[in-house]
Amino acid sequence: MANLIFENPEDISRSTSDSPTMHFTVKIKSFSLLAKNSMERYETGEFESGGYKWKLVIYPSGNKDKNVTEHISLYLAIEAADLRSPGWEVHAIFRFFLHDQIRDNYLTIEDTKKEERRFRGIKLEWGYDKVIPLKTFKDASNGYLVDDMCVFGAEVFVSKQRSMDKGECLELIKESITNKFVFRIENYSKLTADFYDSNSFNVGIYKWKIWLGPNGEGIGLGSYNSLILALANKSSLSAGTKIFAEFTMRILDQVNGRHPSAKLSRWFSASSYEHGWDRFISIGSSNLTNMGLLVKDTFVVEAEVTILAVVNTTS
Repeated sequence: MANLIFENPEDISRSTSDSPTMHFTVKIKSFSLLAKNSMERYETGEFESGGYKWKLVIYPSGNKDKNVTEHISLYLAIEAADLRSPGWEVHAIFRFFLHDQIRDNYLTIEDTKKEERRFRGIKLEWGYDKVIPLKTFKDASNGYLVDDMCVFGAEVFVSKQRSMDKGECLELIKESITNKFVFRIENYSKLTADFYDSNSFNVGIYKWKIWLGPNGEGIGLGSYNSLILALANKSSLSAGTKIFAEFTMRILDQVNGRHPSAKLSRWFSASSYEHGWDRFISIGSSNLTNMGLLVKDTFVVEAEVTILAVVNTTS
């Protein structure tokens, strides 16, 4: 048997055992064909331990995603469907085994400190990037690869399981979602209601509306008009969902193309679903006409909405 020399950057403990208790084994015949057939990752079938379903994940030439070469990478993965809710997590201690077919014993690979690992929605796999160098593994005198066949095994002990009471996930949108919508109001001088709302329009999966208050509200009541952006489908939002949006409102100058505008960035939710301006522009009809904003008694508002981030609860 050749001298076994391992890199040990991951606090891996290696020992030899004659007959360990294994919950699962996988025998691989014609191991060399994995690389020849470009099978960089092999995921086994499921096995059960501690009331949960697990899989072994083997990278026969190293996990390229972690820049590993000339080693075997080996991981334990929990079946995602077994996590009973987004906030559920399972704590487990595990060991891997590699059969020495010459001496009929097993190389045992485990965490040096025997620490439990936490499996959850954002971390379904735990294991080791460099379980064994390929040179050591393929050395026939070590007994791990005989006649191009090898056997890996795993032992898993679930130590505890729990659900986080509450959490949230903030997702910042890399490619921001933007849409424009035009709200055309005819017979503006005859408007009598406090507010008029546009048809709904989509920005991403969310529906929005423009609210126009021709006589203003709050501190702008009677002297300014009001413009508000509102979530149209607030009742369909999950509890805890929040949308961070940047939005620009413009009253379109139908004569000169000089559009009065204003911009805000606000969080929208089921309980805070409307944001905008009580005092957007003076409402005197002569003023609006002179500015080109009221033509043939038609008033036109444009909203440009960009979604920058979304928060959802995780339990």
